[in-house]
Amino acid sequence: MNSSRKKWLVGWLLLGALMVFAMVVVGGITRLTNSGLSMVDWHLIVGAVPPTTDVEWQTTFEDYQSSPEFKELNSDYSLEDFKSIFWWEFIHRLLGRVLGVVFLIPFIFFLIKGWLSKKLTLQLLLVFGLGAFQAFLGWFMVKSGLVNEPRVSHYRLAAHLVTAFITCMVIFWICLSLWKDVGEKIKMNSFGKLVVWFIVVVLIQIVYGAFVAGTHAGSVHNTWPLMDGQLIADSVWAIDPVYLNFLEGKSGIQFIHRTLGIAVLIMAGVIYYQGIKQSFLKEQIQAIRWVLICVLFQVVLGIFTLLFHVPIVLGILHQAGALIVLAVCVYLMHTTIYPAIPKSQ
Repeated sequence: MNSSRKKWLVGWLLLGALMVFAMVVVGGITRLTNSGLSMVDWHLIVGAVPPTTDVEWQTTFEDYQSSPEFKELNSDYSLEDFKSIFWWEFIHRLLGRVLGVVFLIPFIFFLIKGWLSKKLTLQLLLVFGLGAFQAFLGWFMVKSGLVNEPRVSHYRLAAHLVTAFITCMVIFWICLSLWKDVGEKIKMNSFGKLVVWFIVVVLIQIVYGAFVAGTHAGSVHNTWPLMDGQLIADSVWAIDPVYLNFLEGKSGIQFIHRTLGIAVLIMAGVIYYQGIKQSFLKEQIQAIRWVLICVLFQVVLGIFTLLFHVPIVLGILHQAGALIVLAVCVYLMHTTIYPAIPKSQ
């Protein structure tokens, strides 16, 4: 592939990855401002235009007034209060629509022009599939809070968030493969397997981050390193059967998230130690360093987010930081499997 085509394709994909990142950030703001249930219906085309007249706003507000959230939590809301939560959810959905267009139209153009290999076409179809599944999960998640109780399922929230992260990372992987001059895929060694396990643990930690967000588990035990004076708070074991504490109990979920945070930091340290012991190319060493730096920053950010009772700014930074950590992990994985071809001297 010539360099001009490569630049266009990589630029297009990076724009898509950045838009997914923006959706994650706006989605976090939507959650932290309790705006996610403000739009009680879903119309693919009609919903792309917000209310513009007083009559339209009043009709939209009346629809919201029929929802469990208004009846149980926000019955004192005025129209102006409603507008303050409506806009974040609207922007989140609008970004999803724009993202679909940004991917679809250039994809068709590049396909017609013959710029896409069979392998790349299949990879991009995977991205489309993930995007469509992500949209479905978003609708499925919001639906759970519009039936009986005014809260979304934290399981569905986790699925929605993790799918967004995975979609972004697949796009990033394709970008790396297109842009870099890589050699042949090498056999997975012990270090590569360690990185794979590290990514698995990071993904589990991201799931538990979503559980914390969905259950508001960050509102309890706002101390560190102990949980209100205890290594393991008594409330961690409050639910019977015991395993539900770690799936639905605030204290249990927070305990797992705390513990996994330390585990991720330790694994990042081991990866760094193993990396500097072995003979790696400069790019791999840089990736290893970035993993440790980003994980360390993310852990510190998580602690301060907890100590300050999850303020919106820190909560958003922490969620965005998780995506950055996953990105540098994917970068390290890519450099491990496909080491760059050294430039001739």
